[in-house]
Amino acid sequence: MDDTAGLDVPPRLLMGPGPITVDPRVLRAMSAQLVGQFDPFMTEAMTGTMALYREVFRTANEQTFLVDGTSRAGIEAALVSLLEPGDRVLVPVFGRFGALLREIAERCGAEVHTVEVPWGQVVPPEVVEEAVLRVRPKLLAVVQGDTSTTMCQPLADLGEICRRHGVLLYCDATASLGGNPFEADAWGIDVATAGLQKCLGGPPGSAPITLSPRAVELIEARTHVEAGIRDDGDTDRGTRIASNYLDLAQVMAYWGPRRLNHHTEASSMLYAARECARLLVEEGLDAAIARHELHGRAMVAGVRGLGLEVFGDPAHRMSNVVAVHVPDGVVADTVRAALLDDFGIEIGTSFGPLHGRVWRIGTMGYNARRDAVLTTLAALEQVLRGCGAAVPAGGGVGAAREVYAA
Repeated sequence: MDDTAGLDVPPRLLMGPGPITVDPRVLRAMSAQLVGQFDPFMTEAMTGTMALYREVFRTANEQTFLVDGTSRAGIEAALVSLLEPGDRVLVPVFGRFGALLREIAERCGAEVHTVEVPWGQVVPPEVVEEAVLRVRPKLLAVVQGDTSTTMCQPLADLGEICRRHGVLLYCDATASLGGNPFEADAWGIDVATAGLQKCLGGPPGSAPITLSPRAVELIEARTHVEAGIRDDGDTDRGTRIASNYLDLAQVMAYWGPRRLNHHTEASSMLYAARECARLLVEEGLDAAIARHELHGRAMVAGVRGLGLEVFGDPAHRMSNVVAVHVPDGVVADTVRAALLDDFGIEIGTSFGPLHGRVWRIGTMGYNARRDAVLTTLAALEQVLRGCGAAVPAGGGVGAAREVYAA
């Protein structure tokens, strides 16, 4: 690449676990000109974005807004603002991203306990409750959809367990929000964070977040005199939040009527996040979830129609991404490279014990549509044939079309 030349991005169909091909309407929104961060248009756009994401999270939480940064910034903002050194945290781990929650909580100085199951399963609620009774945590931190395994952890029972035992519930919904059922209020979730680059159909760089009144009260009780948020002189209200940028008490004051000058809002990402939510609300949450389920089901039928085996417990698979066993005698990365070079299609590998053993194929956001599914299956068939794999002619496309015809 000539670094002095203009950027010429090659055409790609991103059918991996994320990021995905951005909806063109979101790209158009991002191209809008900037205004000042306290311009009336800007503050109205921020307020409107908060309202839209209340619908997306299905919550009445006043404190629903954006953290500037990728989805991991939202995760870190939640945990660094909720946790103090020595707090007990329980993390159900069923893939890479549960392990990430464990690491971030440990960096906050928390005493972290885990319950773990083999990759390809989810953690039964009775196992979680037994651990809650044993550990007595302040916080249960869980991933809803872990793309490393493509498993989707049921949450309603966990919310009930947390309410029964006085435990806060945090959920990382980065990979699942907008494509799988999510009910922040009905399920008793105190804090949830997400990202745009999966089912929401946008680019990475903005992290929607919602906080229950109980979580807000806990965060605001911590010391913020130096930041100008508290003015009662009480400096003995808990350990100061370690991060300034990710201090949710200050970020809430920035998004609220005070408009605290905490940071400069990432305006183009705000435009993108607003459009992602607007499109989802316009489509209807139930309709969007049904769309992801349909195209995900067609993709699963298609890979099985090619004679490939799907990884993990089918009863708890995310609707928007499927993990596919690599057939014997086929090199996983060779297939991925050929799909990219010959067809401009990207699919994913995985991590840890699954690296090189499965491909992860996403049908999410803008790419949860018929032509993207059929094109990917047709290309995958040709690449597998080129690698010497015996696959039924037209088996993938044919099986997917049967799903669409039903």
